[in-house]
Amino acid sequence: MSLSIIEPVDDKFSPLLYTTLTTGSTPASKSPAGGSGGPASSAGGSAAAVVAAGGAASSNVAGSVEPRTPTAGPQNKQLQNVKGDHPSKAFLQSRSISLVDMYIDNSEPSENVGQIHFSLEYDFQNTTLILRIIQGKDLPAKDLSGTSDPYVRVTLLPDKKHRLETKIKRRTLNPRWNETFYFEGFPIQKLQSRVLHLHVFDYDRFSRDDSIGEMFLPLCQVDLSEKPSFWKALKPPAKDKCGELLCSLCYHPSNSVLTLSLLKARNLKAKDINGKSDPYVKVWLQFGDKRIEKRKTPIFKCTLNPVFNETFAFNVPWEKIRECSLDVMVMDFDNIGRNELIGRIQLAGKNGSGASETKHWQDMITKPRQTMIQWHRLKPE
Repeated sequence: MSLSIIEPVDDKFSPLLYTTLTTGSTPASKSPAGGSGGPASSAGGSAAAVVAAGGAASSNVAGSVEPRTPTAGPQNKQLQNVKGDHPSKAFLQSRSISLVDMYIDNSEPSENVGQIHFSLEYDFQNTTLILRIIQGKDLPAKDLSGTSDPYVRVTLLPDKKHRLETKIKRRTLNPRWNETFYFEGFPIQKLQSRVLHLHVFDYDRFSRDDSIGEMFLPLCQVDLSEKPSFWKALKPPAKDKCGELLCSLCYHPSNSVLTLSLLKARNLKAKDINGKSDPYVKVWLQFGDKRIEKRKTPIFKCTLNPVFNETFAFNVPWEKIRECSLDVMVMDFDNIGRNELIGRIQLAGKNGSGASETKHWQDMITKPRQTMIQWHRLKPE
């Protein structure tokens, strides 16, 4: 039996350093064409938003507002905060380090996408974090007019569900928001395990809003008693790196057996708060768009570099081998919620998920009875 191993071209591949948030419900309605649900816009004025850590929260916007859809007045959004006991100091410190590792990329920005000016203050008496988003500077033009319609999305990671947004500033590359957000009921110890995420978008009325740039600030690194003010360079969101999977293919025409061996994965995307994932692999044998047979590996707890060493055999006639494919999905197991996709590949002769996957399949066909081993980069979808 001969063995062929193909390494990826880029050996500087690194694990995920931060996570880009997905679009969800916001205080303003989505545009009919399926935009990302940005906030209402304004030519001036200020706004204040409140997030209560112990219960519901409301986002109250005052001033001249140009909403996406007609409204009778200010819009209130109720948010239910995540519940939980206060962890120990040692746990908070280790958790903060994990969050920094998960979200922060210390490399230099690949391109200049502007800066954002904001300040932080902590009300010790009322256990409230006060965030003031002041202005943006030198943002890139996203519209044909040579300007942008920027707004800022605010999140305290790792809580991805509850987020607030500034108003849209029309046709400007140097927006002045001057908006204040209150995060109520956050003891100072709890804030040590949070990462402030500011993500600047360009609003688009008829399509998905464009990402301009983002900034991550671990609050464990900030002295909130000093009421600090920051100018931070925005970084363009990194392309979603999901990790890599090493697998082998072998086909025996004599007994019509297709063998897939899942050997190991490396640098998987972290899906859990501890900076790890609980990965397993799910495989579907498909003919065209029809799923025929499913297999899956055991779950590997708390790792981004699992060693699977699992082999699956499928009965595939020689005359059908060019028409079938293997949909290989690396999943993150969740005890409570829904299991999440980490990344996937499609191994196929015609419609593989990439040139690497198509070549691997073709090598298997042209070299029957030989085990072909290859690394593949996982795709987010």
